Amino acid sequence: MVFLLLLLVLIGLETTGTAQSLGVCYGRVANNLPSAEEVIDLYKINGIGRMRIYDPDQATLEALRGSNIELVIGVRNEDIQSIAYSVSSATNWVQNNILKYSQDVKFRYIVVGNEINPSNDATSKFVLLAMQNIYTALASSNLQNQIKVSTAIQMNLLGSSYPPSQGVFSPSSISYIIPIVKFLVDNEAPLLANVYTYFSYISDTKDIDLSFALFTSTTIKVHDGQYAYQNLFDATLGALYAALEKIGGANLEVVVSESGWPSDGGVAASIENAQIYHENLIKHVITGTPNRPNQALETYLFAMFDENNKGPDETERHYGLFTPDKQIKYQIGQLFISSDSRTKTCDKKKDKSKLKLLDEE
Repeated sequence: MVFLLLLLVLIGLETTGTAQSLGVCYGRVANNLPSAEEVIDLYKINGIGRMRIYDPDQATLEALRGSNIELVIGVRNEDIQSIAYSVSSATNWVQNNILKYSQDVKFRYIVVGNEINPSNDATSKFVLLAMQNIYTALASSNLQNQIKVSTAIQMNLLGSSYPPSQGVFSPSSISYIIPIVKFLVDNEAPLLANVYTYFSYISDTKDIDLSFALFTSTTIKVHDGQYAYQNLFDATLGALYAALEKIGGANLEVVVSESGWPSDGGVAASIENAQIYHENLIKHVITGTPNRPNQALETYLFAMFDENNKGPDETERHYGLFTPDKQIKYQIGQLFISSDSRTKTCDKKKDKSKLKLLDEE
């Protein structure tokens, strides 16, 4: 009976599409990760239906053929300038990395640059041009409506974020972000944003309560007009929505392209806190935020594996849900596993590479 009830719950999640709002980032800044084929199998075994990669890795693209996993694929920051210079360069990129695989791989977004900082990154002036050229290349194959072009920002583009209603982009980023937002609005594409409450917490542990960052606060921490915020994740997004409203992006969809918590290496970085954060994040994003309630928030957990070549901070090496030998570090994932993948896997208690469901016993 317990199993039947759980199965019905999962089928309900699949039917409403909430489970599909979640994905996991596959970073590869490491020298000890499994093969691409093993990684794709791990996604499939665990019912993870969306993946983000940061460059057009050919081995990963080949392994994704026929997998039915929806892919967010990145244009490397160092390739942006050359793609911005000419449509032919963008056309070659699209031909080699999208069209070559488009019959067998489900592309969702092309992300032109990750966390470009307009204050000190010379690449920033080329981002919009590169996005436009990639869009033109997609349009030549009539894929511009099927595969959306965007970029991924970090929250430090905001000059003010408290209270959330006073969210505004900084003077140094405003000329960068306004034309990008216009491009996204015109083409009905989302803005991707990397949202980490961990960084906000460790930068101000005196004023930010850990429970506020981990979704575990039992009280409202921020009252702001018509909105009340019980966790830092919602407050951060509230500030971003407010900033977007001020520059013509009031109705722009936001996709959380990265969010996670380290399990080791620094202040408040522990297995326990990482588990708490991810469990609560997964439950939270399927119900929406105060600013956009009852609307599942497409979110990508960071990351699939610990990456031993990241840095310089030690915490950067400890964001994985899995260790490089494919062992799950802590048990989450009730909302990842679909009823279909559930019936195709067996004896999960003996296989530590599979994310744990609710106890059937």
